[in-house]
Amino acid sequence: MDQRRKGILLIIGAALLWGTGGIGIKAVADSALKVTFYRSLFAAIALMLFLGRGVWGRRQWKSTAAFAIAIVSYGACLTTFVVATKWTTAANAIFLQYAGVVWVLLLSPMVVREPMRARDVTAIVVAMSGMALFFVGRFEARGMAGNAMALVSSVFFALLILVLRREQRAAQAAVTWGNVVCALAVLPFVANDLALTPRSFAVLAFLGVFQIAIAYFLFVRGLAYVTATQASLTGMLEPVSNPIWVFLFLGEKPSVYAIAGALVVLAAIAWHTMSGEPALDMPAPD
Repeated sequence: MDQRRKGILLIIGAALLWGTGGIGIKAVADSALKVTFYRSLFAAIALMLFLGRGVWGRRQWKSTAAFAIAIVSYGACLTTFVVATKWTTAANAIFLQYAGVVWVLLLSPMVVREPMRARDVTAIVVAMSGMALFFVGRFEARGMAGNAMALVSSVFFALLILVLRREQRAAQAAVTWGNVVCALAVLPFVANDLALTPRSFAVLAFLGVFQIAIAYFLFVRGLAYVTATQASLTGMLEPVSNPIWVFLFLGEKPSVYAIAGALVVLAAIAWHTMSGEPALDMPAPD
């Protein structure tokens, strides 16, 4: 298996796990910040155990500033997405967060020196159109604050992808410490309400270990072999997989529009992947 195909498969695995986030967050009655705290706490513990001290316990990054940006972007992305999901519909939150794909496309030439190609623009436009079709009838005007928070999350999501792509040697450490910093930052706001029901514990542990820790481990590994644009585009399988999880666990059948939109997104990803080129090694920053 060539490296590019390996990278794409790893990111597909990450996207499928990310897709469980919406249903998981909505399944618990706990506040957004409480969900963020426990999800990051469980993820940090899982990553430290899984990766070992050799990855997160020593300094491997060359640029302290870039490493700090990765940690801040990671924690902010997680927190703003949970808040957005609580404040607006899961459909709105997921769709608006994936505006981050557009930011990745626009910023890649400057941040990671990956040129913007016509096929990148075409694939993203088609995929976003498919996502719009995918969510027909599910958008709601309410929750404008949540919609705004989802757009903020999209910016941090794009920054995270770009910095992780640029600082590949430090990516796993950044994700691990990003969860630690996120949990510590949120702790003062939830310190008086840390009790969990057995249901909440199980759901949040699943989200932390699988939807965050394992998913980001796969994503970081895959990002080493593909361009930032390819990674963010392939990540759009997350919203496509969401109704699959809903159907499997809640028995809710997707609409005709959702099926059609999903097919459009899958077609855009498949076309871009088959017409793509292997990711080149990152040049040393100036």
